[in-house]
Amino acid sequence: MTGISWLFFDIGSTLLDESAAYAFRFREIAEKAGVSYDEVCDMVLEFYKQNMKGDKEVMKLYGVPCPKWRSDYEKLYPDTERCLKTLHGRYNIGIIANQDFGTRERLEGHGLLRYIDIIAASAEEGIAKPDRRLFDIALERAGCSPYNAVMIGDRIDNDIIPAKTLGMKTIWVKQGFGRYQNVKDDSERADVTVNSLTELIDILA
Repeated sequence: MTGISWLFFDIGSTLLDESAAYAFRFREIAEKAGVSYDEVCDMVLEFYKQNMKGDKEVMKLYGVPCPKWRSDYEKLYPDTERCLKTLHGRYNIGIIANQDFGTRERLEGHGLLRYIDIIAASAEEGIAKPDRRLFDIALERAGCSPYNAVMIGDRIDNDIIPAKTLGMKTIWVKQGFGRYQNVKDDSERADVTVNSLTELIDILA
């Protein structure tokens, strides 16, 4: 990780614990589909193990509309703020994330905005990961070469693969449902894999 000046973070299941929001979504899917909550959870997990977005695939399978995402159910991981506070100053910090409108306000509400230098979020930019153009926007805004940047996220498909394609270093944080994804070849293999943001501090600080 020598020569690194920028760290780019995903948000969901990387900086924010989405467990309660997903649980709400799964209950809504189960109710609309007329099946049990446990059945939905099991199917979601199986799709994630195939490197697919489990909740979206289950919704397609049952033919139910996508429930509104409850961002008010998201919360910080216990080590999120310590991670950003420790690394900010040593590196510039940016966000590359698929998020609904209002990303900056939500980060402010969680007390994280003070540690973040730039934000490239899908709703505001009109482009969603894994589209590499969202990464290009972030890098251009930062004035940073991909070779001097690290992408840190929970998803192989959305975070690791497109960032590696651009030449960024990558760190896979195995949190949320993304931790069940499987690395199939070197194009999907992160430079570093950690199980928590605390482990990330130990590597980068």
